[in-house]
Amino acid sequence: MNDNLNLISIAKILNFHGIKGEAKLGFTKGKENQIELVKSVYVRKNNEYRKLNVTSVRFHKHFAIVKFKEFSTVNDVEEYKGADIFITKEEVEQYLDTDEYLINDLIGMDVYDEDDCCLGIISAVGENLANDLISVKDKNGKEHLIPFVKEIVPVVDIKNKRIVVNNIAGLID
Repeated sequence: MNDNLNLISIAKILNFHGIKGEAKLGFTKGKENQIELVKSVYVRKNNEYRKLNVTSVRFHKHFAIVKFKEFSTVNDVEEYKGADIFITKEEVEQYLDTDEYLINDLIGMDVYDEDDCCLGIISAVGENLANDLISVKDKNGKEHLIPFVKEIVPVVDIKNKRIVVNNIAGLID
């Protein structure tokens, strides 16, 4: 496999399903469309990647049941049990909704307020029950958690690695 591919994990082989080489995959809830539309994936075992071609996908309970052209027996799947399934970053980006971003693209971005004052850089992305949060590290090393919602973060410029935050009183002191 070409080591220059930028791969992102989308699922994990949990087990085999049936006796004809189908794999039971675990994946993030809400990403069914992404799993259903991919035609090929990469699986990693012992730090080596193997390309697999998807021939069918169906969903059962909270799992995807996937048939790969290269797997025809339980043993074929068993060999990769616990392995992550990857697709290229470019393919993942096709499935992103408007205002949805990859965490790796956000980390390290410069954060500015509406007056073009640099507030710091994004050091982490997390979530709480209400919404995603970005952690902004200021020039003094202090971390500030900011809700990652359009009303507070109106501009996300991935190309220029820059976001703009409406600096509401008390958000960043």
